[in-house]
Order: sequence, then structure tokens, then C-alpha cells
Amino acid sequence: MNIFIAGLNFRLSDSDLVTLFEGYGTVNSARVIVDRQTGKSKGYGFVEMEDDSSARKAIAELNGSEFDGRTISVSEARPKERRDV
Repeated sequence: MNIFIAGLNFRLSDSDLVTLFEGYGTVNSARVIVDRQTGKSKGYGFVEMEDDSSARKAIAELNGSEFDGRTISVSEARPKERRDV
């Protein structure tokens, strides 16, 4: 399951997301989204977990919690919407 995390501290890295979620199950990937031009975090990211039930438990327990001084929002990621340019 792909999980969306918003409200992240701007200094966090991919490995910080792995650390946060690995207590709930196997993390296949974790990525903090960065601005292409500046290389700085945009304050949100995605985690892919192997097991859906573990992912749902992580979402339920972490949504609205405090992580590194910020209250984070955690939810199941929606499919990427196609944008016409």
C-alpha cells in the first residue's frame, strides 16, 4: 500500500520515514518529495509498505501524531492525477 505523509519537518530524509514506519511492518520504499530546482523538501512524502493491514495500522496510529516537532497527516495515497500542460 502506498501511504501519503504531509506536514513533515523540512529537514527529514527518506531514512527518517523508514525509521518511522518500519515499526509497523516491512517498508518497501520511502521518499521525501523535494523541489527540483532548490533540492529542498516540500514537507511531504510517500511510504510503500508490503502488507496492507500493517499499512492501515500505521495510518490509524500515526495520523495526527507528532513527529520531529510537527503534527503529521497520514493517509492512503490516491493515484496520481494526470495533468494536462
